[in-house]
Parts: sequence; structure tokens; C-alpha cells
Amino acid sequence: MASSGLAYPDRFYAAAAYAGFGAGGATSSAAISRFQNDVALLLYGLHQQATVGPCNVPKPRAWNPVEQSKWTSWHGLGSMPSAEAMRLFVKILEEEDPGWYSRVPEFNSEPVVDIQMHKPKEEPQIVPASTNGTSISEPKIISENGSSVETQDKDVILEGLSTVSSHDEWTPLSISGHRPKPRYEHGATVLQDKMYIFGGNHNGRYLSDLQALDLKSLAWSKIDAKLQAESSDSAKTSQIAPCAGHSLTTWGNKFFSIAGHTKDPSEGVTVKEFDPHTCTWSIVRTYGKSPVSRGGQTVTLVGTTLVLFGGEDAKRCLLNDLHILDLETMTWDDVDAIGTPPSPRSDHAAACHADRYLLIFGGGSHATCFNDLHVLDLQTMEWSRPKQQGLTPSPRAGHAGATVGENWYIVGGGNNKSGVSETLVLNMSTLTWSVVSTVEGRVPLASEGMTLVHSNYNGYDYLISFGGYNGRYSNEVYTLKLGLKSDTKSTTKEETVSDTASRVVEPEAEASQDGKIREIAMDSADSDLKNNADDASEQLLAALKAEKEELEATLNREQLQTVQLKEEIAQAESRNVELTKELQAVRGQLAAEQSRCFKLEVDVAELRQKLQSMDALEKEVELLRRQRAASEQAAMDAKQRQSSGGMWGWLVGTPPDKAEA
Repeated sequence: MASSGLAYPDRFYAAAAYAGFGAGGATSSAAISRFQNDVALLLYGLHQQATVGPCNVPKPRAWNPVEQSKWTSWHGLGSMPSAEAMRLFVKILEEEDPGWYSRVPEFNSEPVVDIQMHKPKEEPQIVPASTNGTSISEPKIISENGSSVETQDKDVILEGLSTVSSHDEWTPLSISGHRPKPRYEHGATVLQDKMYIFGGNHNGRYLSDLQALDLKSLAWSKIDAKLQAESSDSAKTSQIAPCAGHSLTTWGNKFFSIAGHTKDPSEGVTVKEFDPHTCTWSIVRTYGKSPVSRGGQTVTLVGTTLVLFGGEDAKRCLLNDLHILDLETMTWDDVDAIGTPPSPRSDHAAACHADRYLLIFGGGSHATCFNDLHVLDLQTMEWSRPKQQGLTPSPRAGHAGATVGENWYIVGGGNNKSGVSETLVLNMSTLTWSVVSTVEGRVPLASEGMTLVHSNYNGYDYLISFGGYNGRYSNEVYTLKLGLKSDTKSTTKEETVSDTASRVVEPEAEASQDGKIREIAMDSADSDLKNNADDASEQLLAALKAEKEELEATLNREQLQTVQLKEEIAQAESRNVELTKELQAVRGQLAAEQSRCFKLEVDVAELRQKLQSMDALEKEVELLRRQRAASEQAAMDAKQRQSSGGMWGWLVGTPPDKAEA
């Protein structure tokens, strides 16, 4: 242990000084910035518990969430003894920064506290938190039993999207800078902690401006982007054409704008690329058969390809064709999938799951809106209509979607009568629908043509919406904070129960913080457990090691089973090869037999022809025989007549010579 040479309470005071809790309430920003907000709040509560005692000050008002979080951190420790608070303070510090003691320049063993008690009463001083979430560190006068207490807050860094404290609730963002013009049917994407907005439709006019929202400072800025001319002169630029109904997709350190309606549409889909380093648009040269120009389509990134589906062409003809653009070769491929595809539609939503399945939801035709879900297997190129679970979504078109892990969030849209107020989420693994939140009234979140993007900021997942149209055009920005903060620190199995319980997962969520701090209080409630903390830690460590050994044994068994399965697979493949060879041999024999049968059939046909010829010859011979017999019969008859004529002539006295004449 780094500070084992220093005994309590001097060890605690050295740790407090290093952490930034200086004399007279002075703090060190450099030291405080080493810790995350949840750790800083917990250290603050333990320091107050160790130096002042249990929290007896009233709860601050709701307008200051930072003060509320600090009060909750302190108040939740209950009646924890000062010595135990010191022990936990040092333990957390050593976990966060194991070498802290070697970096303490000088140590004064006199106790220093973060809070001064029983000062003369002063007027409360309120320093509002920065709108854009800058560092908050202000003194505050808190009434405590009729007296005044001045506290110097430890710096808690809240900036950008971190100012949003509510989970699973849409929150309007307070943003500085000149707001973009209200619009819908625009494109949006996130690149390097910035949300880019391009184009759109405002009062029937197409837009061509490019705006960027910095997710750290929450400030809008307009980008003066030029279009790189298609010529050898790289310095020659022109303006980008206004468009709406297009799709923005991030790829590497750039993003693409694909398709969209324009005033003078081209025959095929246009692909534009924007480079944020040069602030330049360029027209991408593509190969293959380009899809017909359109708007209201979906473009989904799948690996190194873009999958384009549906939309509406310049003649208002609805489409349900499927095209794939290979981003490495920039080649279009016209895909003919099997199965029943979705009906022609536009303004639908699409998502990709597991880099294999393309999901299509909703959309509309000229007369109706849809709520159907279609899935395309990109390996077999087969459409299907899977069975869904949970609630049945209402029909909608013009909605927006974004994926976070296995969850697909759907926001907004309309059904030709009104906007859709609920935010849906589809678990793409189980195909289960559920409602995340519902908005009330005529708000931009219940609009058509809005955009929805996902950003992971400071360990949290956020959904960010912009724009839309529900009778009026919007340029508002709303955000939805999802779930709890992801743990970015590596954890070890040697952590004790008190170490694990001392984590405050979400500083702004009071209920979660109360539960975590109550666990710390339970750690110190029983004096016997406190005295035997080291023994309990050793027992827990031994249990964890045993569990680790068991897991390793299980892993070894699984690996052995995997090896056996691989051997079985190899044997099966070998048998498959042998069977394949046998099948090929049988096919060869079958082909030979088929050839011999064909020859026999030819011989039979020739014999049949010869047989038919013999039948004809027999008929001719029979005819000749009959003719010969008839001739012979005629000759015999003639002879008989001759002989009989001579006798009668003799009888009547006719000379034989005359009778012959």
C-alpha cells in the first residue's frame, strides 16, 4: 500500500490534501480533474462525513442538481463514524490513483476541512451553472440550525451533453450560436463529436446550407462549404445544389450525401462527399448502373457497403428497388432479392442488425401509411415478414430511426392525420416492440421529416433529434439519455464489498446514489464487521480466487470440448469429401449409362426403321405374288378355252385352222 507508512488520521489528511480539499476550502483543480464525477461526489461526501460529521443541513432546492447530488452523497452516509469515513476515503483514492502518496509534495498533519462551521451569517451567493455545462465550482451559504455554513464545492465537470440528467426522457437542449433555419427532410450525421445538418425543405424551398452542432460546447456554427469543381483546377469551386429527402452517412473521417430531391434532378442517384478538414464537397464518381434519382429513400451502412432501398423518383413514382454501393470500389450493384419485398414506399426507416439483416419499417404511399416490418437477409438475399412481439406500432411515415447496440429507436412520423407522440424501441434480436417515452402536445418530436442520430458522449449513449414539420417548421434540438453510464474502468476480482459499494454510478440520479451510499453506510453499521474488515476482504478474495479457478476449469473444459468439436467437424468434412468423390463417381457412371442408353435408343430407332422397310417389302412381294398367281390363272384359263374350242369345232364340222382363226 502506497501510504502504509502514515497512520490515521494523518493518512486521511494527506489524501484529502492531495485530492484537492485544501485548507479553508481551497481546492486544486488539477487534482480534482483526475476523478470522474461520481467518484468526486463520493469523495466529497466522505470528506464531509469525516471532518464535519453526519449531514444535518437541509436539502438544496431543485434548481441546482449539482448541490442536490453533493447533499445526497453526504446525507446518504447517515451516522457513519468519522474513522470509517476516513478509511473509505483513502481506500477509494488509492483505488483511483494508487501512487498518490508518492506525489504529495509536503504534508501538514493539521486537519484541513472543506467546510467552515459557525461563520457569521452572510447573504446567500448563488452562481448559476453554465448553460453549456462548464466546470461548476461556487461557494454557497446553507442555513444549518439557524447558523450559516459556507461550502466550497469540489469541481464537478459538467459539459456538453453531460448536463442532461434525466434518463429515458426527451430534454430540449439549451444551445448557443446562430440557429439553423427551421426545416424538415434534411440530412444529419455525427462525426468527431459534431452533429452535421445539411439541406432540407423550408416553406417548399430546398436548402443547401451545412451546419454543425458541437456536442461538447453545445454551440451551432455554419460551415462555409464549397463544391469542388470537376476540373483539373483544384482551386476552382462552386456552390452545392439545394436538396431535400437525401441521406447522410458517415464513413471514416468523412461523410456522404446520397440521392435527394433537387430542382433539376439528374437521371441517376448522385453521391456527394464532404471533407471536414478542407470544408469541401466533391461529387463522387461511381461505376456500374446507378439507381434512378429519388428522395425519401433509406441508405444503410452495412460493413463497407451502402444499401439503398425505396423512395420516390422525380415523377412521384414510388419505388421498392434495392441497390448496393461498394464503398471500396464505388460500384453500384442492382440486387434482385427473392421473396416478397416491401410494397413501394418512401419516408420509411431502415436499420442493420449483426451486419447481415436489413430491417425496413413503416413508410407511406400516396394514400396510406404502413406499420409493417420487413427483414432482408443480406447473405441469402431473401425477404421475409418475421413475427413480432410486444405492442403493435401504429402506421407512420416520415419517422426517424437510430440504432444503439441491439436496440432500434423510432421517433416521430405521422399518419396523414396527426404526429406520432411515442418513442418506440425494437430489440432486433427478439423483435420485441416497447415504448420508451411519450411526449404531449404539438412538439417537434411528434413531427415528420425530422432526423435522429446517436452519439456516445462521456460514456453515455444519447439520441439527438433535430427539425421536423407538424404544421410548422422546427429547428429545435432534443436529446434522450439512454440507460446508465458504461464502466470505462477495468475492474478486478480482488475488489472488496465496500470498494464495490462505494461506486456512485450516476451523480445526477438521486435514487441510484442513495442506494449506493446506503450500501457504504451498511458497511460501517456493524462494529464487528468493521474490526474484521481485513478478514472479510481476505475471505472474499479467497472466494473470488476459488470462483476464478472454477471459471478457468470451466473454460478449459469448454476449450477441450471446442477442440473435440473441431476434430468432429474435420472428420465430418473428410467424410463429406469422400462422399462427394463417391457422388462424383456415381454421377460419372450415371452419365456413361445415360450415354449407352442413348446409343441403344438410336439403334432401336434404326431397327424400327428397317422393320418398317421390311414390312413394305413383304407387302410388295405379296402383291407380286398375287399378280403372278393371277397371270398364271389367266394363262390356264386361256389354255382351257383353246382346248374346249377345238372340240366343239370338230363336233360342228369346223376345221381346226378356222377355229383357231
